[in-house]
Amino acid sequence: MKKRLLLHITMAKLGFIIVSDYGDYLILEKDKVQLHFFSFPNLDPYTNYGQVYIRCSDIDLFYRQLIDQQVPIHPNGKLANKPWGQREFSLLDPDHNLLSFGQNI
Repeated sequence: MKKRLLLHITMAKLGFIIVSDYGDYLILEKDKVQLHFFSFPNLDPYTNYGQVYIRCSDIDLFYRQLIDQQVPIHPNGKLANKPWGQREFSLLDPDHNLLSFGQNI
């Protein structure tokens, strides 16, 4: 239950709201992006290699909002222009899934 609360708090800081909660399956939404989470009790968060890439607009504003809310940004994922034509940053959710946010340059 503690981990579920942490997930809710983390995603709320990112601007996601709960649209469905089925106990072991959770759906969050921001703008027109939905994230689906399911229970995986045997997951070791420190060996998890899951990742999600979310394209967004006005990434500089979104990044500043997260910094203002003291959302921890991945140490190797600060906002930067990448050679593949994206301006992006990354963070880890409570299960150590890598969440990357990017915008076309």
